[in-house]
Amino acid sequence: MSEVSIDVHRDGAELTEALRHDVREGLSAPVKWLPSRWLYDARGSELFDRITTLPEYYPTRAEREILATRSAEIAAVTSATTLVELGSGSSEKTRLLLDAGIAHGTLRRFVPLDVSETALAASADAIAAEYPGLAVHGVVGDFTEHLDFLPGTAPRLVAFLGGTIGNFLPGERAKFFTSVRSVLSAGEWLLLGTDLVKDVDTLVAAYDDSQGVTAEFDRNVLHVLRTRLGADVDPAAFDHEAHWDAQREWIEMRLRARHPMTVRIPGANLTVHFEDGEYVRTEISAKFRPEGVRAELTDAGFVVRRWWTDAQQRFGLSLAQVRD
Repeated sequence: MSEVSIDVHRDGAELTEALRHDVREGLSAPVKWLPSRWLYDARGSELFDRITTLPEYYPTRAEREILATRSAEIAAVTSATTLVELGSGSSEKTRLLLDAGIAHGTLRRFVPLDVSETALAASADAIAAEYPGLAVHGVVGDFTEHLDFLPGTAPRLVAFLGGTIGNFLPGERAKFFTSVRSVLSAGEWLLLGTDLVKDVDTLVAAYDDSQGVTAEFDRNVLHVLRTRLGADVDPAAFDHEAHWDAQREWIEMRLRARHPMTVRIPGANLTVHFEDGEYVRTEISAKFRPEGVRAELTDAGFVVRRWWTDAQQRFGLSLAQVRD
């Protein structure tokens, strides 16, 4: 088994304080919202893993198709000695990159970063067992705050997969890309997965499946408020919906109140009133066009060296290098 080390930059108390801050800000706004990161506790992560196997949810399959056909090329182009994965989760698709990097003869270290220490430890141990000789250095933290703590020697390849970049508002995306650029040296790499604009029916179905798994995943944020902040909210009192915003070209996941109610959240010292039909936005998932991805990366100081899609052109994978 390979060497495993884990650095912790966000503990449970800090996580709860961050949740408290987001709840106060988001649920006090005129149009209520909560950041999508709070969907992903242990239960939420399990539900999302189920979502990725559903027939309606194409992004995971499409991205895996690209990685299966392009990982060897990625390894050859980058010659990366360190693979960094942001928001690593189970690191399932990352194994394709690990296999290719090791086969190419350059990859020596894997650095997964995730906010959940439990999930990260389990994933790191699994990778270490599967890849003897590969150093595994996990980082427990938030990829919007703790990029400065990423270890590894150049050239590094930072992978941000799954279309997670779509959960950022445009200004947040610009800030994130600039942050990634600032911790990389000239010549290092970013591998970015982006879901592409397509027909509305396909998009909406991916976020509102016929089995109701996505609905349960969406309502999981209310379970998080109950367990972490003592909220007296009934998740069953909210309906899940997926709304396509054609102007902004993103999907909004929402929880809509079935009736008027008052929710007390003692852990945030907050009382929230809901009107009948009022909703909370729990996630945005922006969809992209190739020229938009290229422009955003260029503005942040990257040069896009490769652009790939799956056979049906549903999902994009870009390989970008830090400009000299």
